[in-house]
Order: sequence, then C-alpha cells, then structure tokens
Amino acid sequence: MKNTGLLVLLFISMTVWAGEPVKNNFTTMELNHIRVRTPGLFDGHTSFSIRLDSIKDSEYCFPLPGGKVISAYGARRGHSGTDIKTKPNDTIRCAFDGVVRMAKSYAAYGNVVVVRHENGLESIYSHNSRNLVKPGDVVKAGEAVGLTGRTGRATTEHLHLEFRVDGCHFNPDLIFDMKNRTLRKRELICTKAGHGVTVKPNVTLKK
Repeated sequence: MKNTGLLVLLFISMTVWAGEPVKNNFTTMELNHIRVRTPGLFDGHTSFSIRLDSIKDSEYCFPLPGGKVISAYGARRGHSGTDIKTKPNDTIRCAFDGVVRMAKSYAAYGNVVVVRHENGLESIYSHNSRNLVKPGDVVKAGEAVGLTGRTGRATTEHLHLEFRVDGCHFNPDLIFDMKNRTLRKRELICTKAGHGVTVKPNVTLKK
C-alpha cells in the first residue's frame, strides 16, 4: 500500500499542465507587469512538463529569423533573456500560438510584448521600435508581434527575448538552439521551488 501511495503522489506531481485555453480577459496586474503568476498553473501539483518534442515544425517560429545572439542569458548580471540582432525595424515573430497578455512601454524593457501560451510558457519580446499587437489579440506561431528597436535600456537595435514560467525567467536556450535557430525537441520539467520555478530538461528521455 505504501508503494501505491508513493506512485499516486508521483503521478500528481508530474501532471502535465493542460489548463483551459488562454483567456483574453486579463487582470490589471497581468496587463501592466511582466513578472506575474499564471492562474492555475501549479494548482494541485508541484510540477508539470512542457512537451517541446510534440510541437510540429509548423507550430513554432524562431522569433528573429536570421538573427545572431549578441548577449546570452546570464552573460551579465541581471540579464534575464537572450539578445538577438539583425537590423533595425526587422520583424519579430511569435514563437508559438498564444494570446497577447501585455503590450506597452515598460521601464528598461522599452516597448514590450508578452504572449501567454497554453503549454504554460510566456514569451517576452522587448526593446521594440513598435509593437504590432495589443492585449487580447490571438496570435499564431510566426505572426508579427513587433519591430526591432532600441527603446528602453538598449544601446543598439535588437530583440531581447525571454521565456518565463509563472513569472520566473529561465534560459531561452532550453527552448531554442540559438545557433541553428531551431526548437529543441525534448521535454522540460517545470518545478515549483519556494517562490520560484526551476526549468530543466528531462534527462531520462532519449534525445
């Protein structure tokens, strides 16, 4: 019986978050701030998985095709994303299907767009010269969400790309192979850790 109970607990903790389709009636907090929790994300379990390996090639897009990384995640203190550069006013494309949660000027981010995705991810695109979407817009992978710029705290025109789970940022290189601009086809395990979230690949699965 003890072993059965342990298996039940393990199953609960590893339940894939497959919440309701993302709604577009966001709270004032969600409309105005980047670091916010996603309602229901960890309800009833301490972790969930994101199956990148089940996403078809037509269901994702590298946000800045042809872009080159000029500053990696964590390359300097407080750098919460990856900086990618091509040319001024280049088209920034949405990584996955989702709903625009936030689109405005926001402190050092400058013009920023935040998209909430059904798999539990949020993607952030900032320093834009112009945002092309507004909160509540339903967007598809590959759809234009903004143009590259240097608004906010930026010294050159580029895209600052972030991915967050429940408001907590993690290395975008876990999602995309930045050199080849391709999706990493694997499972990510997102685990609640105190007030934060850890995101790690499931190393037990074969590549």
